[in-house]
Amino acid sequence: MTTRLTAAVRVGLARGWSGYLWLLKILIPISFATVLLVWSGWLYSLDFLIQPAMGILSLPASAALPLIIGLFTGIYGAVAAMAAMALTLDQMTLIAIFLLISHNIVQESIIQGRSGLNAFAAAGFRIFVSFAVTFAVAGIMDVANPVTLTGSATAVTENPALVPMLRQWGMEMIALCIKIFAIIMTLMVALETMKTFNIIDHTVRIAGPVFRLLGLSQATGMLWLTAAIFGLSYGAAVIVEEAKSNNFSRDELTRLQLSIGINHAMVEDPALFLSLGIAPLWLWMPRLVAAIIAIYLFHLATFVRRINAQRTCHKKLCDHR
Repeated sequence: MTTRLTAAVRVGLARGWSGYLWLLKILIPISFATVLLVWSGWLYSLDFLIQPAMGILSLPASAALPLIIGLFTGIYGAVAAMAAMALTLDQMTLIAIFLLISHNIVQESIIQGRSGLNAFAAAGFRIFVSFAVTFAVAGIMDVANPVTLTGSATAVTENPALVPMLRQWGMEMIALCIKIFAIIMTLMVALETMKTFNIIDHTVRIAGPVFRLLGLSQATGMLWLTAAIFGLSYGAAVIVEEAKSNNFSRDELTRLQLSIGINHAMVEDPALFLSLGIAPLWLWMPRLVAAIIAIYLFHLATFVRRINAQRTCHKKLCDHR
């Protein structure tokens, strides 16, 4: 038993290190480019991209600013911006729902692109679902359409000094890299140990009905839990390494990526919005429901394509005869 455990730890550490290096190649350049966008002020001028859609989402034009910040930098910056703005609780709830699905879109889409789903498709899918879910929740909450303001919603602020900002970014990046290293290594060692002693098979079998409800295969269930708990940045690195050593079909990986694209980081990210007084129901339930609906629609689309392909093939055979 000791020999098997030692072997599992060694394999887990090796695969964890490989996944960690792969993730850093994406994380550091994208993060550095983002901090330069923040310093230059260009990030805050991008609100025109989604400002025209604010009325459709029952949000004021000024809401474009936290949405743009969240889309490109993540939840922390968006929460800070929201806390400083004159927004109602309903408006903050809608912004939170949108960003829980589509935050840090560039970095996470590239990560998804390396782990089972085209990066552009991943980004487009998440943004579309964000608009659809936010629009639906606004209707359920009966949020009145605000007066649409003209002009930019961006506040004019002085650019921060570059050197202090880069120094702060460097310290935060070092801390983040250490955190990611600890999480990935722990996860990979744990997964290898669980596989060695057949714990994963038992766990997935017990949770099988839940994964079937989500529209996922049992084989990808453990990877879904990884992304749901730890997020895409940590989870995708594990998924890539697992995909190399498991015979997942393309359909299984696509369904997994669509589901975790909507429903990931279900612990830390929603908790950040709780500080704004947003009801927990809206922070967890809409994403879960949307993920289930999306996967069943994908099943339906796959079934229809298969039927059409069979009919086309049959017609060609008949014409040939």
